[in-house]
Amino acid sequence: MKSNILVIGGTGKTGRKVVQKLQARHQNVRIGSRKQNPSFDWQDQSSWPEVLEGIEKMYVTFQPDLAVPGALEAIEALTRLAIKSRVKKMVLLSGKGEKEAQLCEQVVIHSGLEYTIVRASWFNQNFSESFFLDPILAGHVALPQADAKVPYVDTNDISDVVVEVLLNERHNGHIYELTGPSALTFQEVIDQIATASGRQIDFTPISLPAYTKMLEDAQLPSDYIWLINYLFTEVLSAEGNDVITNDIEKVLGRKPKPFSAYVQETASTRVWHSEQ
Repeated sequence: MKSNILVIGGTGKTGRKVVQKLQARHQNVRIGSRKQNPSFDWQDQSSWPEVLEGIEKMYVTFQPDLAVPGALEAIEALTRLAIKSRVKKMVLLSGKGEKEAQLCEQVVIHSGLEYTIVRASWFNQNFSESFFLDPILAGHVALPQADAKVPYVDTNDISDVVVEVLLNERHNGHIYELTGPSALTFQEVIDQIATASGRQIDFTPISLPAYTKMLEDAQLPSDYIWLINYLFTEVLSAEGNDVITNDIEKVLGRKPKPFSAYVQETASTRVWHSEQ
């Protein structure tokens, strides 16, 4: 049975894969993005009603993260509009261990809409598509919280879960926490990437203030720096951050992709080589 499904963030790390997989299953998919027509812009609520028109289900990813200031108000406004637009179900991508993100979850949970909450651990793809890529290319990664163990999860697994919960009503009302099958330190991650790519990549533990100064010296946006500080303090140091779940297997009937498999696949693309 076909549904009209909106994917907000449909060009992002998980969203674009959700779009591809829904289309492969012959669903009617609308991408929510500033570059689409009609355009969806989180900063312009007047753009939202046209995008939600005729939509039955929606997958929502908020950029840069549900924990940032302003996210709660945006999710509240979007949820009100979803109800007004007669959307039946919302699947929200949230962050494992993020208390601020859980406030956004509560808005959806108590909205009266059918819902599924997908709380994901840090993505494998942060090392190939996001903020860790540039230092890897430079051959020198310096990060705080060096001893923190993270059960990185692959965006292919996340997108498979999202498609399943969008299309199967038995997942309504559930909160799923998605992790990979093992928890790794930054040193272990960089060692695996270095070995697979055949490169010398050094890792240096540094303090959070020193890391923040590096970001400021690189003239990164202030909201990005705020988010990085939040993730390295509130999330990485949170109790239970390193807990591995079996929710991917529960939803999909298979085990999640190991980080080592992600590294081998990604190394073959040569994204970790500067000539790329």
